[in-house]
Amino acid sequence: MSTDPAPRPKPAKGAAQAASAVIELLEVLWERSNDVTATAAVSASQLRVMYCLEREEGMNLRRLGHLLGAAPPSVSRLCDRLEAMDLVERTPSQVSRRELTLCLTGQGKAYLAELRALRQETLMAPIRNMPPAARAALLDGLSAFREALEDSEPVGEQTPPRTSPQTA
Repeated sequence: MSTDPAPRPKPAKGAAQAASAVIELLEVLWERSNDVTATAAVSASQLRVMYCLEREEGMNLRRLGHLLGAAPPSVSRLCDRLEAMDLVERTPSQVSRRELTLCLTGQGKAYLAELRALRQETLMAPIRNMPPAARAALLDGLSAFREALEDSEPVGEQTPPRTSPQTA
């Protein structure tokens, strides 16, 4: 009869499980903050479009579809909705008369800035409750995680899970 404790998860698996749990908590925090602000008007898919356009201003629908891993009709519908909300604009390409380029509007840029400020404000309370050493460790860990993510595969080019067109 063994009295050994249950095997501990491998460090990488344990870190992935902890990150997943934090992501779930963050989703709840974002949902709560959406209940009291106008940020609920933009879906997660639309937000991904906006992040892509912010990183690479002036791309065409084909490039955006590649980054999102989505079919052109789905990408076009997402952009239609964002354009109707005055967050994205389509303009004729200077390279080809058959192409349109996509850019965030001033309102789209302001929306992302407001969203980031709201998220940062939402995160400040729990972070302030952490001991200083834990805050420093969190900063180091998140910085290293972001670097590893950027080194492994460009952000926005991961293969997303397949979803039905209604959720796009």
